[in-house]
Amino acid sequence: MRQGKILLAQQAVDVATTATGITRLDDGREVSSDVVQWLPPVSGTVFGVALNDTGQRAAWNSRFYDAPYKTPPKTPVLFVKPANTHTGHNTAVALPEDGSPIQSGGALGVVIGQRARHITAENAGQVIAGYTIVNELSLPEDSVYRPAIKAKCRDGFCPIGPLVTPAAAITNPHGLEVRTYVNGELSGIANTHDFLRPIGELIAFISSFITLNPGDLIICGPAAPRIDLAAGDTVAIEIDGLGRLENHIVASPFATTGETA
Repeated sequence: MRQGKILLAQQAVDVATTATGITRLDDGREVSSDVVQWLPPVSGTVFGVALNDTGQRAAWNSRFYDAPYKTPPKTPVLFVKPANTHTGHNTAVALPEDGSPIQSGGALGVVIGQRARHITAENAGQVIAGYTIVNELSLPEDSVYRPAIKAKCRDGFCPIGPLVTPAAAITNPHGLEVRTYVNGELSGIANTHDFLRPIGELIAFISSFITLNPGDLIICGPAAPRIDLAAGDTVAIEIDGLGRLENHIVASPFATTGETA
């Protein structure tokens, strides 16, 4: 059974969706998945991993040898998506004030289920509670060695959900197709088998210097290609076995008032 959160009477409420698609509250009442206000299904720290797709890594290869680094990164390149970026399924995400496009980044999210420190790659599966869909939205970036806060940490730039699928329900998380749709049209396809570093290795690396806690999330990608989005677009990410995460792109409320963010 997949788990999620909705806003009901101004309170966050846990829900579960059955195999037949029925969404139920903890007290057994049924609610319509189409009309509820979805919240992010996790509430912990969200860690992102850049350059973890072999195609993305290859596209950047020649630039790795430019100054000042002059060599490809030897360890995972990490960033954090703070709480202001977290939003749920079917919510609106605003463009920057100047109206410039943002880029989608459909990715697999790994949800941590128990406290983890110094976990080996071989034992990493023991601390995984489940998987969810993430759209790691960003402004276009000139450097991925040090992912920019201004590019990645704007309000709403990390839609998550709508549900967490239990780890036991996903036989092979390294063989899931990731599809991106813009305004109903298929715009990109990728697969988690293209991860440069597998999930267990990422958990081992992060937990070697950070304590992971239940509800934390690791974005293991993005696997899907970056796609430009403009005001009025609807973007949806589908991942095999996990469902569909959809969001709407709107103009910044500051763009027409003269205010600054």
